[in-house]
Amino acid sequence: MPYTMTISPDFKPDLISGWYIFNTWLQKKIDEKIHIEMVNDFKELASAIDKGSIDLIYANPCDIAKLVREKSFTPIAKPVGTHDEAVIIIKQDSTISEIESLPGNVKIAMTDVPNVNTIGLIMLEPADITPADVETITCSNYITVAKEVIRGKADIGFLLADAFDEFSSLVKKQVKPLITSKIHVLHHALLASPGFADKQKKLQDALITIQNDATGADILKNLEFQSWEAMDNDEAEFLIDLIDTLSTN
Repeated sequence: MPYTMTISPDFKPDLISGWYIFNTWLQKKIDEKIHIEMVNDFKELASAIDKGSIDLIYANPCDIAKLVREKSFTPIAKPVGTHDEAVIIIKQDSTISEIESLPGNVKIAMTDVPNVNTIGLIMLEPADITPADVETITCSNYITVAKEVIRGKADIGFLLADAFDEFSSLVKKQVKPLITSKIHVLHHALLASPGFADKQKKLQDALITIQNDATGADILKNLEFQSWEAMDNDEAEFLIDLIDTLSTN
């Protein structure tokens, strides 16, 4: 039976081919059969984790806590050159120029990406906006978030900052950032299940040396990473504690 790997559903859709190419390379590098099983949303991901059907996962910061503390996953490596930052967008012609000027009751368009929504709500705190003041519109993707703001259905939208950067010029003419987070320490990571324990060292060695040949360098480029860097349990615990702190503020 092949091992199963999945990718956090907040990855950019145009990177999907890069992940399949990465998986082909990884199978050859560590001489193991690995099947990629993409999930549609975080609800489906949570179900797969609870069923124990995932062996390798490229996880976002919020899911790392459950994977490490509840499911005994081991952090293997983190990407270099990318961080998880969030941006709050408003309509381009809005007269609001700062968070403090937002109305007391606000409609927010958001996806189901937990770390982006957590950071977004924290950035609203200077406006004295509480959960009771918020009406949310759940969207399937970031472009839909932008559309809800453009249509005036939502006052603001929560996005991954990288997603906003990828918007077309047409979309950027209609929405603008109100504020962008600058946390700099939140990131995704590749984790392995207990069932992959005897292969974790081989996996980590393959990842942190991937840039040493032309094929590996091309794969990194396709994933928009500079490289992979080894990650240990201490760093995972720091990340988990940070997410807990942010979530309770």
